Amino acid sequence: MSQASRSRAPLIGITADLSSVPANGTNRTQELTLFLPQRYSRTIQEVGGIPLILPPTASQSGLRRILQRLDGVLISGGNFDIHPSYYGEKPVRALGVIKKERTEFELELVDLALNQNLPLLGICGGAQAINVALGGSLYQDIATQLPNAAKHEQGAKRDEGGHPIMIHSGTHLRQIVQRQTMEVNTTHHQAVRKVGKGLVVNATAEDGLIEGLESSNHSFVLGVQWHPEILARKDPCQRRIFSSFISASKRPHHGI
Repeated sequence: MSQASRSRAPLIGITADLSSVPANGTNRTQELTLFLPQRYSRTIQEVGGIPLILPPTASQSGLRRILQRLDGVLISGGNFDIHPSYYGEKPVRALGVIKKERTEFELELVDLALNQNLPLLGICGGAQAINVALGGSLYQDIATQLPNAAKHEQGAKRDEGGHPIMIHSGTHLRQIVQRQTMEVNTTHHQAVRKVGKGLVVNATAEDGLIEGLESSNHSFVLGVQWHPEILARKDPCQRRIFSSFISASKRPHHGI
C-alpha cells in the first residue's frame, strides 16, 4: 500500500445477505435481493471508512480481485446458522436456518483475508465464521447443549446492552476498549466451543461462554459475539472497536 493510499479513507468490504423477495404478479419467479442492515455501513462511515457491500455470489477469482482493492473486511451478523458439517459434526434438532451460499462465501473470504493479513472484524455470526474457518467448532444451540447457560438471545435489549462480559487482560480487545468489563447486546443461540487455530479468547460472559476472539498470528483479527455497531453511537468503548479497525486498515499489510 502506497503512502498516498494510506492517507485516504480505507475501503472496507462488508458481507451482505441474500433474500427471496416475491415478484409482482402470481406467476413470476421470486427475485434474489441483496441486503445489509444500514447500521454496519453507517458505523464504518462514521469512523472514517468507506463501506463496500460484498455480495455472497462472487466467484473465488472474483473475490480475489475484490480483496486486492480492499483495506479491511467486516463479516456481518445474520439470522442463520453455520451448518455443523463445516466443523465435523451432525446437526442437532434445534439447529436454525442454514444459508449455504453465504456460509461458503464468508468462510472463503475469511481464509483469503487471513492469508493476505487484511484487517478482519467479525460481528456475531461473523465471529463464529472466523472461528470455524480456523478449524474451531460451535455449540449448535446453547439451550440444548449448555442448559445451565444464561440466555444470550436478548434481542429486546439490543439497543442498550443485555448482560456483562469480562475482557481478558493482555488482549488486544482490552487494549482497545480499556475496560475490564462491558455491557453487551447479544442475540445468538450458538457460541464458540472449540477455539480455532491461532485464536485467543479475549472476552467471556459470566456463565463462561466465549464472547470474543482475536488472532495471535495476524495484525488485526477480532471477533465479537455482540453487536457493537448498534451501541457505537452512545458508547465510546464500542465505537473504539471500529476506530481501531479503521486505523489498522490504514496501515500497510502483507500476506503471511
